[in-house]
Amino acid sequence: MTASSLSLNPPLAAGFARLGFGALPLERLKARYANPESGSRFIELDGFNVHYRDEGSRDKPVLVLIHGVMASLHTWDGWVQAFAPHYRIVRFDVPGFGLTGPARDGRYDAERMVGIFEKLLDYLGVASAVVAGNSLGGYIAWNFALAQPQRVEKLILIDPAGYQMKKVPWMIASAALPGSTVAMPLWMPRALIAQGIKEVYGEPGRIKPGVVERYYDISRRPGNRKAAMEIFRLLLKVNREELHTTPQRVAQLKVPTFLMWGDRDRWITPRHVPLWQRDVPGIQVKVYPGVGHVPMEEIPEQSAADALRFLQG
Repeated sequence: MTASSLSLNPPLAAGFARLGFGALPLERLKARYANPESGSRFIELDGFNVHYRDEGSRDKPVLVLIHGVMASLHTWDGWVQAFAPHYRIVRFDVPGFGLTGPARDGRYDAERMVGIFEKLLDYLGVASAVVAGNSLGGYIAWNFALAQPQRVEKLILIDPAGYQMKKVPWMIASAALPGSTVAMPLWMPRALIAQGIKEVYGEPGRIKPGVVERYYDISRRPGNRKAAMEIFRLLLKVNREELHTTPQRVAQLKVPTFLMWGDRDRWITPRHVPLWQRDVPGIQVKVYPGVGHVPMEEIPEQSAADALRFLQG
């Protein structure tokens, strides 16, 4: 079956799309998830066309929000209303995910992701900010705080990556399978995405209408699936070779830090919480019973209120 024959048979093409084959046109995704009325903008930074939003009170302190794997800046929608009266809010799609999409040169590494973040702040004229990150976004956040401590006023880490994981999430571990970087970009069904979302929620009943569809649609941005597999391979390598140094590294954090964690996190176990408490003296901690890997999405009102109290305390 060729691409041309599919294009001549729209019902067949639609059927293949429902099964998870093929990409969606970027312009269609932009129209739905990055229309001008939403505040979305794009900027070229080091080989990426970075999708970002700059919202809230422009004369207020800056709060930057960084999402995790397979997510997008939309995961923070529930926080924006709470913080907009008090902060200028900058959020962006991490390279390789969301509408930012893949690297043109196919290269991904932690230093480059931290560098993209720094370049975005430079472009927006942000000298310093409060930085909040979830999962991979938490890893980017605390690494930026180590590299540029003068630019981070306070740090909020939500189920962050950092310490070595004995059991890697299945979606990330799949990148080590033979042929995964070929097969997964070609076929990733909606059911697989839906299962992944259910796993990062402590209570699947809290998944709001449209969330699964958004994750699935954006996973089909041209190049995103291959980028995800490459980034997952990078994360496996980092977990295997580098994260044993985390205790010594996070002990160097000098900014006030708030750690938030869902006690039903199946991706990064809450058993990491005592490690952060051991290695970062003075860290404040909030653990949420019955909540999973993405508290800012699963319980946005409560998690935003707790973060705001930390920032204003």
